[in-house]
Amino acid sequence: MAYGQWTRRELFRWSAFAGVGITALAACQSTNSGDTLQAAQNSKTIKIGIANEAPYGFADSSGNVTGEAPNVAKAVFQALGITSVQASVVPFDQLIPALNAKQFDVVAAGMNITPARCKAALFSNPDYSALTALLVPAGNPQKVLTLQDVAAKNLNVAVLSAAVEKGYATAAGVPESNIVVLDTQDNMLRAVTTGRVYCAALTDISLKWLVKQNPGAGVEVTPGFTPTQNGKPVISAGGFVFRQSDTSLQQAFNTQLGNVHSSGQWLTIASPFGFSQANLPSPSLTTSQLCAA
Repeated sequence: MAYGQWTRRELFRWSAFAGVGITALAACQSTNSGDTLQAAQNSKTIKIGIANEAPYGFADSSGNVTGEAPNVAKAVFQALGITSVQASVVPFDQLIPALNAKQFDVVAAGMNITPARCKAALFSNPDYSALTALLVPAGNPQKVLTLQDVAAKNLNVAVLSAAVEKGYATAAGVPESNIVVLDTQDNMLRAVTTGRVYCAALTDISLKWLVKQNPGAGVEVTPGFTPTQNGKPVISAGGFVFRQSDTSLQQAFNTQLGNVHSSGQWLTIASPFGFSQANLPSPSLTTSQLCAA
């Protein structure tokens, strides 16, 4: 495949990244104790966690940590007087546990805001919204457009470990036995191209990026759709994540994130990664609503 996930070892070979000014650190390194915002402003340095999920937060082919979330975070932190952003990469399902273990200070990985996650950590205001889509063989011979179609046709679907799509699939009636949980986007792509599964479910942004990086793979992305759970549409919106005790950091971040959104800076940062104005959340959409959904 033309596009590959970088391993933690490969990412740590790069100690200083040009372009976005982010450096990679071993995940075992602890953050400062005390008030996180004040400590970061004093040192002009903060640590973020990513999961190597493109295009939200990943290492590119040159080893640079990039993506919508790290680059938006960098703009926000610069406005707060924090000029050095250092990145650790951990598996997606370990991001919140590592955050709470103080291995870094903020999750900048395009993480969906869900009630379960809100019980474990503190989310920023919504940073983006995205539709769900399916990665299918070219031509989509089974003509599936939603997860309900996948269930009706008794097809297998791949989902990313710890991502929300597994819940969307089960809510749509897909049996557990038809859901294959994989650890990387590359493995999801491979599962479709080899016929291990018929399709893979993820945000339309992620899947379009994956196809763009793998021309000639013989796959396509269905139109985006809004999944349902308990008979209600699910708004998929993601944000940045903080420890529950770091309210001052969250509040300061939210203020500057609002400025990045309203000034047009967000679109400039996010558009190279496949985001558009349509992915900017409505001001009426709140984290409280998503946490209570």
